[in-house]
Amino acid sequence: MGAPIEFYFDFSSPYGYVASTLADDLGKRVGREVTWRPFLLGPVFKANGMAPLVDVPMKGDYSKHDFVRTARYYGVPFSLPAKFPIGAIAALRSFYWINDLDPAKAKAFAKAVYKAYFVDGQDISAADVVVPIAKSLGVDSDALAAALNDPAVKDRAKQEVEKIIGKGAFGSPFFIVDGESFWGTDRMAMLEEWVKRGGW
Repeated sequence: MGAPIEFYFDFSSPYGYVASTLADDLGKRVGREVTWRPFLLGPVFKANGMAPLVDVPMKGDYSKHDFVRTARYYGVPFSLPAKFPIGAIAALRSFYWINDLDPAKAKAFAKAVYKAYFVDGQDISAADVVVPIAKSLGVDSDALAAALNDPAVKDRAKQEVEKIIGKGAFGSPFFIVDGESFWGTDRMAMLEEWVKRGGW
C-alpha cells in the first residue's frame, strides 16, 4: 500500500461534506488509506482577501444551487442550514482531541458532525451541540467539554490549521496524494485515476 491520501476539509463546507461520504470508498478502490484532517477556511479567506463563496456576487446564487445539485448527483442527503457558513472551531478542536485517542472514532465523529449540520440543520459552531455528538459515539463528554477550553488543545488545533494551510490547502475538500494536490469533489475522479496510473 502506498502513502495515504490526505483529505483536508472544513466542517462548514458543503463540498467537504459530500466528499466525506465518498473519500473512504475511493481509498478502498485504489488501495490507499485516507487520513482525515479538518481545517478552517476563515484564515485562508483572511490571508487572501477572499470571502465565502456564497457571499461573492453572482457566484453566491450559483453555489447555493450547485451545493444541492452536487449532493443530488452523488445521492447524498443535503439541506443548506439556516445558519451558513459558520466557524466550526469547537468541532475542529474536538476532532483532534478525539483523534489523539482513537482515529477511527474521530472519523466517525467527523461524519456525524457533517450529518448534524447538513442533514439535520444543527448549529455545529456550538460546543453544546458538538459534545453530545461525540458522547453518542462513546466519547467521555465531560473530558471533551473540559478539553475544549484547554489552552493546549486550542493551540494544537491552531497549529494543525496552520500546517494544513502551509501545505497549500485553500479550499474544501482538498486532497494531497504522492505530492500531487487536487481541489474539489469534482476532482476526486481525477485523483483516483492519478493513483491508479501512477500519474501522467
